[in-house]
Amino acid sequence: MTTVDDADLERENAALRAYVAELEEKVERLERLADSDTLTPLANRRFFLRAVERAVAQLARHGTPAALLFIDLDRLKHINDAHGHGVGDEALIHTAWLLKEKVRSSDLVARLGGDEFGVLLEYADAAAAAEKAAALTEAVRSRPLHGRISIGISVGVTALGPTDTPEAALARADEAMYRAKRKLRSS
Repeated sequence: MTTVDDADLERENAALRAYVAELEEKVERLERLADSDTLTPLANRRFFLRAVERAVAQLARHGTPAALLFIDLDRLKHINDAHGHGVGDEALIHTAWLLKEKVRSSDLVARLGGDEFGVLLEYADAAAAAEKAAALTEAVRSRPLHGRISIGISVGVTALGPTDTPEAALARADEAMYRAKRKLRSS
């Protein structure tokens, strides 16, 4: 019969702790990947919807205002057709960086899919969100890709309500974005 001494147990425990730490690091990395957009330096739709859900709960519980911007990159198909899909991807990345640069660090910018972005503005009412939408529109318009390829965005704005679902708030902001896009085309 063999006996295990304290030193052997300590080595086994140390090895197990190292293995558990390695597994925890891998899980954390996988969670980050699951919440990140694959093209841009932004969160993805999944992460964004959870953040909107938390903001609605915060509003319902404490009255903390929050607003949502739904942003569509204008004429991405034209950029893809004229310059190629690689440049279209660059336009998405360029826009992502501009949006991220022009919001507060407490705000969340995410790529919702395709040429659509969402911005969650915490501690912002509809008026503040409309001001931010105008500022973002101007920031993107004034910074062409490679200094020569114009990019525009259309932005829909909605304030969150205490009984909103993330999907309902996003649908309202999406409809507001389409109204803004139609208004732009008619002017």
